[in-house]
Amino acid sequence: MSPCLMSPCLISQRTRLLLTSAALGAVLAALTAGCASASPAASVAPAAHAQPAGAASPPRRPGRAAPPPPARRPGAASAAGPVVYLAEGGSVTGTALRAPACRAGCELSGDSTAALWDMTWTAWGSAEAAGTGTEKLDDCTPNCAAGTLHAVAVRVVLGKPVMVCVSGAARWFWSRVSFDWPDGLPAAFSGANAPLNPFDYPDITAQSAKSCS
Repeated sequence: MSPCLMSPCLISQRTRLLLTSAALGAVLAALTAGCASASPAASVAPAAHAQPAGAASPPRRPGRAAPPPPARRPGAASAAGPVVYLAEGGSVTGTALRAPACRAGCELSGDSTAALWDMTWTAWGSAEAAGTGTEKLDDCTPNCAAGTLHAVAVRVVLGKPVMVCVSGAARWFWSRVSFDWPDGLPAAFSGANAPLNPFDYPDITAQSAKSCS
């Protein structure tokens, strides 16, 4: 009879088989645990559900607001045009006025026979100025020095701006004044004594220039 068939041999062989099976089981258990621990990292995130057509979009989180546009510098690339003045008495070398300075006592004529008072200017741009107030007119009867001043309501429009070189510098002046007297004029200003309307400044127009360089 072979020695391996003896009882001690059978016990030893079974022991080795049991130990081998236990080792294999331990290895399999370790591999299984490793796969289980690695599976969450390797898992793919579920795809986002498609939003049904016509459904309202979810509110977006507030983000950083877009920076405001840069402020424009005053006068930069402006289409406002030049500043235009009223030359008192028609003299470009005398007092030059513009709203609101031309409110009271703005002499229109060089002989002080017409002046604007209590003026409210509704516009004063580069092409036209308009305002309402009172005009004081001298009827020059019997002459302008001894005449009577009449205060009449007036609407005034200043127009026809021209550029004039004053001491080598360019300056703009109105060359025409147009009037509307809503309440009319006194009888003293009828016929040949009626004031000119519009009233032009030929001396200013004669000095107009294209350039002062």
